[in-house]
Amino acid sequence: MTPKTQESRIRLLLLDDEALLRASLAHLLAAEPGLSVVGECGTPADALEILSVSPVDVVLLDFAHAMEDSGSVISAARRNGFQGQFLIVAESADAKGSAIAIKLGASGIFLKSEAPHRLVLAIKVVANGGIWLDPRIVRLLADESVGRFPPSNGGEGYANNLTDREQRVLLGILGGLTNRKIGENLGVSESSVKTAVQQLFYRSGVRTRGQLVRVALEGTWQLNGKANGAPSRQSND
Repeated sequence: MTPKTQESRIRLLLLDDEALLRASLAHLLAAEPGLSVVGECGTPADALEILSVSPVDVVLLDFAHAMEDSGSVISAARRNGFQGQFLIVAESADAKGSAIAIKLGASGIFLKSEAPHRLVLAIKVVANGGIWLDPRIVRLLADESVGRFPPSNGGEGYANNLTDREQRVLLGILGGLTNRKIGENLGVSESSVKTAVQQLFYRSGVRTRGQLVRVALEGTWQLNGKANGAPSRQSND
């Protein structure tokens, strides 16, 4: 996806069955420079209809609509050719639900307890191909993800596994930390962290930190260092 310029407007679609919440959110976001609300609706069917006739960059939706039993609106939109992003706006989230949402194709999970200006930032991040996760969700997902990483010692094929430093650097990336901050936490130089990050890119077959986060959270890390279906899109991070 081409990064948005300051002159362009990020086109939004709001999907939530609470009409008052949709109206309030639409009013808030429409007043923000660079954002445009092209539609709001209360059902996935209505959302898919709007997406079929109106260009949309980011769909804001809740967890229920992202993962309802009748099928994810995310999956349905993708089948219909939608190329934009999905940002889940939720009351709360657990590790399992968050991981499933990311695997389905959501580019972020924003908690309603956060400040409005943070929502605007989250929209801009995902619109430019990045991933947005609340720090509380990151901590939950990091705990879940650690158990899925290949062991760093022993075992068949261990030479291709993550080293202890690579695992710790990856956890720092999951937490949204900069290379400098990760280095400070680990007591190593920033250049050492950069080397570990590049090795993680190589092992997972990705080129950006956002793609690396998705691979880790989806649990698609392979023993040989490659990921199934690693996203090809560019992230602005």
